[in-house]
Amino acid sequence: MNASLKHVVLFCAVTGLYWFSLYAYVPILPGYAESLGASHWMVGIILGSYGFTQMLLRIPLGIYSDSLNRRKVFVIFGVVTACIGAVGMYLFPTPIMLLVFRALTGVAASTWVTYTVLFSSYFRESDAPKAIGYIGSFNALGQMAAMILGGFAAQTVGRSAPFVVAAAGGMLGIVLSFMIRERRVTRPRTRASELVAVGRQPRLLFVSALAILIQLITFATAYGFTPIAAERIGAGDFELGLLTTLSTAPVIFASALSGAVFAERFGERRTLIAGFMLLGLASAAIPFVRVMVLMYATQFIAGFARGVVFPLLMGVSIKSMKDRERATAMGFFQAIYGIGMSVGPVFVGVVSDALSLAWGFWLVGICGIVGALVVHLLSRGQLTEARGA
Repeated sequence: MNASLKHVVLFCAVTGLYWFSLYAYVPILPGYAESLGASHWMVGIILGSYGFTQMLLRIPLGIYSDSLNRRKVFVIFGVVTACIGAVGMYLFPTPIMLLVFRALTGVAASTWVTYTVLFSSYFRESDAPKAIGYIGSFNALGQMAAMILGGFAAQTVGRSAPFVVAAAGGMLGIVLSFMIRERRVTRPRTRASELVAVGRQPRLLFVSALAILIQLITFATAYGFTPIAAERIGAGDFELGLLTTLSTAPVIFASALSGAVFAERFGERRTLIAGFMLLGLASAAIPFVRVMVLMYATQFIAGFARGVVFPLLMGVSIKSMKDRERATAMGFFQAIYGIGMSVGPVFVGVVSDALSLAWGFWLVGICGIVGALVVHLLSRGQLTEARGA
């Protein structure tokens, strides 16, 4: 193995462990918080804090790392913070401390943009999309391995065990992160005026708003209250891990098919409409499910729809941008969709306490249908149509 390949493999391992440490406890976290006495509203606040800190920090962290022209220190900081968050949730099992340390893991997740920039520096500029694809795969693999092992640990050892599993993965990631190589790439500093100018572009605002809906639905259901609904029909902790894994697994192949197959054949507009409809219907169906096989099916369908829609929105967000604007546009896009990650769980938590958990899922399902209608009514001229349409 040559030196360059060693650096790539090492960085992929650090990436997988970074996401492993952030997701090992995700399947059990809603039910765990509820078992500690948290209301659905408080559960929503705890889950939403992860997205809230990302919304606040992703752009400033990206700009600051650009100004320093350093990435490795932020990569190390990210995995260290993820590990501290897991340890904190294990040591201090109260709803308030879960909130504090889950928010801290959002700080960790905010460093993701520096991971992608540093990893891309190992490749030629023309191979940047390929690099993002590689690291994205290890992102998903780390999450899936975490959720399976975390669910198994909770089932066999106890409900707090996934936090220990997450911390162990994080500690290994910390050790390896000090060994990665930094290749400094000089980039022009992003000015506030440029950020504002890019953020005002109509197409970017449009797809960012749609991304808010996607993340709202995802973090309200798959990474939010779906595990609680599954527990109510008899799911154990391992089943909860498998459930969340099945919502993530189809994202891998759906993402690959999104632009290359579906958008090419049916057009971006029709693909997005179909994806939002599937996501909304799968979410609204959850309260009617009484057996785990069907619950698995709803999450697989929702994961596939999300995997089709989200990469397409990400691609459209930078499609019309000049090369020097693309990093800024992506930072804006990622920061804006953090709103959905924060609002979604809180929204369902409030609705569940006021009405019922079923109403929370139904209203989230309506958000998916609204997304499809928005694309249908407002996207002409913003998105491509099917060839010959």
